Formats: sequence, structure tokens, C-alpha cells
Amino acid sequence: MPKNKYLLPLILVTSLFFLWGIANIFNSALIAQFQPVFEIKRAQALLVETAFYLGYFVIALPAGIFMEKYSYKKGIILGLLLYGVGALLFIPAAQALMFGFFLVALFIIASGLAFLETAANPYVTILGEPQTAVQRLNFSQSFNGVALVVGPWLAGMLIFAGNEGELLTLEAKKQAAEAVILPYAGLAAVVLLVAVLFWRSHVPEPDKGEGLRFEWRIFRHRHLTMAVLAQLFYVGAQAGIWGITINYVIETLPGVSKEVASKNFMAVGTLLFVVGRFLGTFLLGYIKDNRLLGVYGLLASLLCVGAVVLTGKPAVYSILAVNFFMSIMFPTIFALGVKDLGHETKLGSSLIIMAIVGGAILPPVMGLIADNVGIQTSFLLPVFCFLVVAFYGFQGYKPREHADTLAAQNA
Repeated sequence: MPKNKYLLPLILVTSLFFLWGIANIFNSALIAQFQPVFEIKRAQALLVETAFYLGYFVIALPAGIFMEKYSYKKGIILGLLLYGVGALLFIPAAQALMFGFFLVALFIIASGLAFLETAANPYVTILGEPQTAVQRLNFSQSFNGVALVVGPWLAGMLIFAGNEGELLTLEAKKQAAEAVILPYAGLAAVVLLVAVLFWRSHVPEPDKGEGLRFEWRIFRHRHLTMAVLAQLFYVGAQAGIWGITINYVIETLPGVSKEVASKNFMAVGTLLFVVGRFLGTFLLGYIKDNRLLGVYGLLASLLCVGAVVLTGKPAVYSILAVNFFMSIMFPTIFALGVKDLGHETKLGSSLIIMAIVGGAILPPVMGLIADNVGIQTSFLLPVFCFLVVAFYGFQGYKPREHADTLAAQNA
């Protein structure tokens, strides 16, 4: 247990993991809800993911620079304020019935989350004894998993319940749009309360270390370059699958409502993701990390093939099972990508984190395939993405510099 003086700060930082998990998983509900409200196709609705992940991508480096110049505490407070403002903007967006307004709000929320994710991990490590830092970090990160399980259930209760069926009138569309106000206003209230508590709390400041400086020569590390690509395709696949799962369930299982699809199916998928993270952590003690990543990539790819060729519940179960094998991909790709980078680790880490821009690029492409060819066919895109991940696990992870760089050094 942390010392008493660190207990409140640790609780506050741990709450950040839960809050950004909720914001992330709520996107799948928004995508399903916005299609009938704005009479848009899946590709347009999946711009929800584009706005969200673009916010992360654009603000990630500025967030790091801000905290290097000022402080991590100020960065967290600014991040919480952005999160809260973005969530409150859902109120006028719903009342104005403007899809673009919602996208702006989501971009602002994600901009705030970029600050929170940059600061939270180093903060946890200093809130207690150094020898228990890893234990504290795992404990805090587990609340992100809790959010992924609770989020779909809350979405089913607060967003979908009583707001389904054909939305034939403007009044019905407005009511369905305004269903998002309560959960996001509630989030805003909690987030702003946490911001006040952070402002009033006295917490130590993590070591800032050396300033971040970009150098092109870092790409001489082949395993880092491949990690950036693998992470881009993984995050794109994850965002696309989470964004389209509710649509897939209600289309594959006629008669299932969005509320049931979210509460009973989406929640099972995210639960498998969390279970997979814990079990995967255990298996990594016995199986080489790159090998487990490669096997999980292949199995995830095969399950996506199942989503393409199977029908009914077997097809749905295939999609839900993919979550289990996605669970270890992000942290494992990250760890393999920064291996042996030495003083370039900080820059390498930033590049891999920035690869989450895949979540902004690939989901609309998946939506275009779903709109023009079929929702089952759209899962061919994640098939390819997970094959890239599998290749990285089996071959691309090997830490060696590009041949031309080595030749130049030996000349």
C-alpha cells in the first residue's frame, strides 16, 4: 500500500485510467446511434473514430512538450478540462442536431485524453515506494479494463434504451440524439470534479528527463520502423472492430436490439479483452513475447475470416473472440519496438504511440467496404491488419539496423 500522503493522489490518477477507457468504448455506441439519427452510412458514422484518434495523434507531442515545460500536474488538469469541455459540448451538439459538432467535441475529448495518458503512467510510479511501482501501475491500469466492460452496459442503459426503431420524424431523431446528453454530462461532472481535486492536491512531480528531439536517423532501427507500422494496423483494426461490432450483431442476428447488442454482446467482447490481458500477462512468463504476439495475430486473423464466411451466432462469436487475442497486442508491440534503443527510447516510444493514428484512418475504410460490399466482407481489412501484426511477432521484431546503414558504418 502507498503511504497515506499518496493515497488520494493515487486514487485520482487511477480514476484517469477509468475515465479514458469509458470515453474510448462509448464511441461504439455513438457510431450505432448516429447512423439513423443523421441518416448516414457506416463509413460516415465511423468518422467518430477518426475524430477521436486524430485528437490523440495531433495533441500527443504538444502534450508532452507542455508538461516538460510546465508540469505534469498542470498537464493533467488541462487534459481534464479539455475532456470536460468536450463532453459538455455534446449538449449543444445534440440540441443543434449537427454531426460535425459531435466530431469537434470528440476531437476535444481525445485531445484531453492525450494529456492524461502521457502523464498518468509516470505519475503512478512515483506515488509510493519504488519497489512497488510495477504493482501500482498494474493496479491502476486494471481500471481501464473495468471501464471497457462497464461502458457497453452503460451505453445500452443510457443511450439505446427507449431510442431504437425507425426514426421517422425530426422529433424522434432529436430525442435519440439527446440520449447521449445524460452520459456525457455525467462524465463532464466527474471529470471536472477530479480536475478540482487534482488542483487542490499536493503531489510530487515526476522526473522530466531529457527534452524530446526528433531525428530521422532513428528509423535505421528496422524493428522500430516495423513496430510503428504494426501498431498503426493494430489500432486501426481494433477501432474498426469496436466501432462496427454493434452493427454487425444486429445485422447478423435479426431481432437483436442495439441495447441488447451493447449490453449482452459488446460487453462480453470487452470482457474477453480484459481477461485476455491478464491471462496474456501470465503466459508471457512462459512464452516469448514475440512468439505469443505472432500466434495471437494469426488467431485473430483467422477469427476475422470466420466473421466473413460464417453466419448467425458462430459469426458473432468469432468477432467477440477476436477481443481476447487483441488484448496483448498494443503493449507487446510497444515493448518490442523500443527494445535496445538506448538514449533514443523516448523518441521511439513517442513514434509508436503516434501510430494510433491508424484508428483515425482505417475504420472509415472498413465502413466504406461495409456500405458498398457488405458488413461481413469489411472484416477482410482486419484480417490483413492482424497478419501484419503476426509478421511483426515472427520476423519484424528482430532488433537490427537496416542493411544500408550498417554498410555505411562499416565503410
